[in-house]
Amino acid sequence: MVLWISGRNSDNTSLATSHLGRPIVKTKRQRRVAIISTGDELVQGRTIDTNAAYIADRLGAIGIEAQSIVTVGDYPEQIEWAWHHSLARADIVIATGGLGPTADDRTSETLAHVADAELYLDEEQAQRIRRFFEVLKRSMPENNLKQAKFPVGAEIIPNELGTAPGYRLAVPQGQRRPIAVVLPGVPREMKAMLDTQVIPWILSQSEDDRSIVSRTFQTFGMSESALDEALMGAIDPDEARLSFRASFPQVSVRIAVIGVKSEAEHKLEALSEIVRARLGDAVVAEGDVTMEQVVGELLKRHKQTLATAESCSGGLIGNRITNVAGSSEYYLGGVIAYSNELKRKTLSVSPETLSRFGAVSEETACEMALGVRNLSQASLGIATTGIAGPDGGTKEKPVGTVTIALAADGLGSTNVRARTYQLWGNRDWIKILTSQVALDWVRRHLLGRDPLASDFGLRGSRWQSCS
Repeated sequence: MVLWISGRNSDNTSLATSHLGRPIVKTKRQRRVAIISTGDELVQGRTIDTNAAYIADRLGAIGIEAQSIVTVGDYPEQIEWAWHHSLARADIVIATGGLGPTADDRTSETLAHVADAELYLDEEQAQRIRRFFEVLKRSMPENNLKQAKFPVGAEIIPNELGTAPGYRLAVPQGQRRPIAVVLPGVPREMKAMLDTQVIPWILSQSEDDRSIVSRTFQTFGMSESALDEALMGAIDPDEARLSFRASFPQVSVRIAVIGVKSEAEHKLEALSEIVRARLGDAVVAEGDVTMEQVVGELLKRHKQTLATAESCSGGLIGNRITNVAGSSEYYLGGVIAYSNELKRKTLSVSPETLSRFGAVSEETACEMALGVRNLSQASLGIATTGIAGPDGGTKEKPVGTVTIALAADGLGSTNVRARTYQLWGNRDWIKILTSQVALDWVRRHLLGRDPLASDFGLRGSRWQSCS
């Protein structure tokens, strides 16, 4: 069993702190929301609980901090304890998991027991489940009808992507009637139901006519503490809530404003201008957007094409770019040149350069970037070479030494520049961070910025133009 509980003042205001220790006090009107995640696979560590993180994040977007997160296995006594614990402390409890057709899916029967309600078979939902299997041209196991059983009094939340509907149920707790919101544990289904039905319902339960508006900024190159320091004093906690969330390699900054909608939107825009001004080029995008999506849009806007030459990143840059639909419009392809021989034969890296400076050097990276640009006839060529570890490092070039080069018109007399960084972390982290820095080089270049102007907070970085 896993339990996380946030702080709360005696007057029922929520008390949180930023990571620098500054208090964030929120309104008494805010509803208290708790989260329950159910599944043996979660408490046994076989599956990471992304559902709770997603729910808490979406609640944060509307200015609500989750009061607690409880994770329990599939045992009825554990599930029942989680319900009693959460319902006693929250106005709304959002639970995921345990709505499947098998014997170990016990959420509904346990909640019915807690609420002193009977389970009933909803014929409309039973028919929907039958049609679901008919469309798939598969016979329906009878135990799937378990997913059409609900506690009496439940309001059904349709599931357009699967067989398990969710529901809301008022559960008497003395003079209180907190609401249980039950959703399937399949992340794709849960997210769709939460975003389109649960969050709008929570907003509709507001005790006044105020709205909550928010905006998220995706940043790269500044740590959470650096971002917090840059924005210190910019936002009055009585006017808006400022929060940070690290999602390696980016950090998101969110502003949430509560008030009459038109006034809140005006205030949000004014605060957003302050954030943009203070964070500058560290702001990659606004909204739920990835670096590769931003780069793709910029390449299309400027009618530019890109090719990649990767050594230490092992094709990760190309993989990220091609994860975006329509990337064939601007991405011509890439070369994974791990060996020196392939660097020579495919990318035309000089044997003398490799011998004199080594594979991990500005000189080699520059020739790789120029080589892939010439080979593909792309507008831009980006190259990476480095030591991802855990072995292969030396005193002069320790593990984490990574060099990135960009070849494009207008980059000095040779149309190519390079920089070496000292990255940190394990092999996977170094590869991810290398791909992120390389993509940000492309972003900054297309925005008319000098990609070498920022060291991204990375220690020991140096740069040069290749001649």
